[in-house]
Amino acid sequence: MTAEATPSLVEKAGKTGKTDGPVEAGPSVRGPRARTRAAYLRYVAGKVGGAAVSLLAVLVTSFFLFRLIPGDPVKYMTGGRRVSAEQLAAYRREFGLDLPLWQQFTEYCGKALTGDLGTSYQFNAPVIDKITEALPNTLLLTGTAFVLYTALGVFLGTRAAWRHGGLGDRLNTGLALTLYSIPSFWLGLLLIIVFSVGIGPIPGLFPTGGMESGGEEGFAYVLDVAHHLVLPVITLVAVEYGQTLLVTRSALLDEMGSDYLTTARAKGLRDDLVRRRHAVPNAMLPTVTLIFVNLGRTVAGVILVETVFSWPGLGGLFYQALSVPDLPLVQGLFFIFAAAVIVMNTLADLIYPLLDPRVGR
Repeated sequence: MTAEATPSLVEKAGKTGKTDGPVEAGPSVRGPRARTRAAYLRYVAGKVGGAAVSLLAVLVTSFFLFRLIPGDPVKYMTGGRRVSAEQLAAYRREFGLDLPLWQQFTEYCGKALTGDLGTSYQFNAPVIDKITEALPNTLLLTGTAFVLYTALGVFLGTRAAWRHGGLGDRLNTGLALTLYSIPSFWLGLLLIIVFSVGIGPIPGLFPTGGMESGGEEGFAYVLDVAHHLVLPVITLVAVEYGQTLLVTRSALLDEMGSDYLTTARAKGLRDDLVRRRHAVPNAMLPTVTLIFVNLGRTVAGVILVETVFSWPGLGGLFYQALSVPDLPLVQGLFFIFAAAVIVMNTLADLIYPLLDPRVGR
């Protein structure tokens, strides 16, 4: 076949779609899918890179911020006893407090990157061990409250939005705003006065604080812990559910006038199905963000609530460390708190494109 015949053959193949021999393939039908995957990978890389930068910023901030706290941890470790200047200097050398600030910072960062958050001044134990010891208690309290106030907020928020303007909507919104504006520690103290100490005809029904009474085993121990859990969980649920309710209600109201809901109703779908299958899933993006932020906060716990109820979790440990100040323990807890929120925020960003394919393109 001559070279002059080749163009005509190619032209003919382009018209008929058939050739006698192999023809170079055109653009793949999977091109759009490959481009979408590449865009998502760039999106993921950007979010993960931003999270890494944020964690580094938290690491730096946690070191310098708490050195502004007044107080000398070395004098705390002496227990108020009169000690000589040589003994104080020996303590400072032992914990590296005699080193220049820049050297303390480089050592702190180097150890933190390997998972070593230092040694607690007041407990004389690795910080990571103290965190691991208190973490389950915090997760029990805040995790229980998280499940309850998230479910309650989403349920009441969707109901309020679907029947917006009605009596139920006004009552739900008003109560949510009122409780959300109340300081959690004040509400906790009020519940202790009313339901723990007892007031008037109301007897003291619940413990004033702590996680257990002691001496219980097996199922009796579980009931004892649950008994101590009631008031702090009620405090957290009452204060936190309003935020989820308001965000869910607002997001659903934005979807109420959409054309696809009108189409769904025109097809004869029941109002309940239109809400559950169409409106709510499309209005969940802001709520998903809030859920993941609150999920990150379950690790941090609520410092004031744990302190008021003497709950032996990370929040109470953080408050105790601040009073010294126990710098390694404060720094380690602050980093863990911030890292949990950053990680959960990043996970929320990565899940967005799965809920709404328009995100990340």
